[in-house]
Amino acid sequence: MSDTTHTKLLIVGSGPAGYTAAVYGARAMLNPMLIQGVQPGGQLTITTEVENWPGETEIQGPDLMVKMEAHARAVGAEVVSDYVTNLDLGQRPFVAECDSGRRVTADAVILATGAQARWLGLESEEKFKGFGVSACATCDGFFYRNREVLVIGGGNTAVEEALFLTKFASKVTLVHRRDSLRAEKILQNRLFKHPKVEIVWDHELIEVKGTDDPLGVNGAVLRSTKNGATQEVRADGVFVAIGHAPANELVKDQLELHNGGYVKVEPGSTRTSVPGVFAAGDLTDHVYRQAVTSAGMGCMAALDAEQWLAVQDEGEEVPAQPVAEKAPAE
Repeated sequence: MSDTTHTKLLIVGSGPAGYTAAVYGARAMLNPMLIQGVQPGGQLTITTEVENWPGETEIQGPDLMVKMEAHARAVGAEVVSDYVTNLDLGQRPFVAECDSGRRVTADAVILATGAQARWLGLESEEKFKGFGVSACATCDGFFYRNREVLVIGGGNTAVEEALFLTKFASKVTLVHRRDSLRAEKILQNRLFKHPKVEIVWDHELIEVKGTDDPLGVNGAVLRSTKNGATQEVRADGVFVAIGHAPANELVKDQLELHNGGYVKVEPGSTRTSVPGVFAAGDLTDHVYRQAVTSAGMGCMAALDAEQWLAVQDEGEEVPAQPVAEKAPAE
């Protein structure tokens, strides 16, 4: 039998956006409930050094998230270790069903589900996932001590992964499909100076090579993006670091989306296409995607929700709206 509870404000997700929303929601006396999800703390829990969080010259990602969770609890937010499997935004109060059987109804919802690693979509990539193919250097780098690895990508994620892997691997080869990186200049400078790093420009990964018994990676096939020529390189591991996709599974058929799946919000706010539903962090941000901007949006979402709930409490009529149809990806 399901356990049904009601909350004025439900926050789904527990990264910087979710925890900040919980802090502001609690301070507004909304008694928010935050459901952490399958990865409490979000992407920062698999990040090592964070050097761009104001007030912290350097802090470990997991430590920062422990502090944020403790802050949310200290001001009165209810933090629940559970996972939302279904979220119905077509009725008020909104209804969330959780993996544990818990059922939560809410007057307002803040979505802060973040983003998930993108994959290349190769058949061989899928075959070797967890057996030499990874999207998380901080999770798996330890297993590649004194071994050779490839990192695929050219943004901040790829460069950070490559630099982290130099702590363990004997050689790190960064493969990028263009002739320049998109990562921040300070990260590029560190990468270019590191003696363990080699860069293969203007190439893409087209196949992961390996053994079947036992299952494991021993190489990869790269293709030139200029002339199509291929080459096989040695590798004991392949780390795919081509960014992240918004975790919109709960709402992709209920809210308006844009830019390939990000939840669309009104300019200058966190209001979505369904009144009473707000979105913050990497779920909606396709431009900045930083922990500090996610936290800022979490603050905005809580303030937007507080204002919206105040209007409801005052008895002003807000016409019910039908669920928005899924918008085509731009």
